[in-house]
Amino acid sequence: MTISTFVRSARPEDALEVRRILDAAMLEPGDVDARIDDSDVFVAGDRTGATERILGTAVLEPLETQHGAHLSAIGVRRRHRGNGLGRRLVERSLEREGRLTARFDDGVRPFYDSLGFTIESVDEQRYRGVLVER
Repeated sequence: MTISTFVRSARPEDALEVRRILDAAMLEPGDVDARIDDSDVFVAGDRTGATERILGTAVLEPLETQHGAHLSAIGVRRRHRGNGLGRRLVERSLEREGRLTARFDDGVRPFYDSLGFTIESVDEQRYRGVLVER
């Protein structure tokens, strides 16, 4: 059987798996159920026939004063990192929103750099970035 990858909006039945991925990454995105209900959570993974495995997720928060959304959390299961799932989640989020902001630690700055975020320092270990659809 062929394995294919996917990125889609999260459904209510995905909430537990989304929380597990974010917990493993030590991320706290707030009320995941409410974000899913508002279609502000994407999941990525692989599919074999009718069976899906969720391997990554991105949680967005709409920006009230500007267009776009804040990428409040993004996580991919450790052994599936480096396979492009995080990139695909950000691309799908940007496609929908047109503009993304993010806050992140020094350890994941290379990921945001590779996506083309404009990055500025908040302090010695924290950054904020903006990505605008071209």
